[in-house]
Amino acid sequence: MLSHLHIEYVNPSTPTDIWVVDYRLRDNPIVPRWTAKVQQAQTHYDIDDPGRFYGFGSYESQVADALARINQCITMIKLDHPDIAQDYVTDVHDQDRLNYWHHVFEVYHGLLDKQPRPSSLLPVLADLNLAVHRCESVARGANPRHVVTWFGLPKTNCLEPEDYRYFENEWQAGTVFVNYVEIGKTLEDLAVDRDEYIHKNAFQPWYHYSADFVVRFYAHCGEAAQQHRNLVNAYYDRNQDLFGAWQASFALGSPPVADMVGTVDLEQIASRPWVRSVNFT
Repeated sequence: MLSHLHIEYVNPSTPTDIWVVDYRLRDNPIVPRWTAKVQQAQTHYDIDDPGRFYGFGSYESQVADALARINQCITMIKLDHPDIAQDYVTDVHDQDRLNYWHHVFEVYHGLLDKQPRPSSLLPVLADLNLAVHRCESVARGANPRHVVTWFGLPKTNCLEPEDYRYFENEWQAGTVFVNYVEIGKTLEDLAVDRDEYIHKNAFQPWYHYSADFVVRFYAHCGEAAQQHRNLVNAYYDRNQDLFGAWQASFALGSPPVADMVGTVDLEQIASRPWVRSVNFT
């Protein structure tokens, strides 16, 4: 039985200077299925973006990077769709404009089970989605974390009804969570974003899971977590026509799968913001 996740972090310019961090796997029924998906992904695909780190570097540099990424995507999308009138993003705090561009991603990229025919624009739209969330991440505190994905791996596996009891919306620094892989937004996303553009069918609670995961190097607990729960529950109460019989407690948070052994050393991670390998023992 597997017990630990090992992630090797490295600086691409000094690839022999490796920092290995161990994470102890949780004891819940989601974990063995998730580890199997990671192993399956690694036999067929490389990690999409080993440098997908958030919250490192100065605030100013993160803002500049986030705006450059999203506006590069917008430029390319406008070439294919000149009818899109919305302008470029100039402020990472402009949530309304970020919501609009996320809606563009949803419409032209398609939802998880409704992908359009292959198009050269699909990778740009996928990057737009990531760029929107990078802007939001910076605007909401630039909390340090990194995400590991294998987008090519088909997203065909669904959570079991009993899995939702293991979801958590409080965590300590160094917790690993399965990443959200639906295309759309959860109840929590909608509550925070106040998205007025999203179509009803783009409300996508957690159903599918894959190998993708996120390591959060910051804590979220106590009063902050309770305020978030209150925000989400209040939003749900005000918008039950959108959600129907779906219950707010059904999937509040994310499924945790591992915890860092020891304490987070952000300086070591910051100097090696690249995932060299992911392994289990």
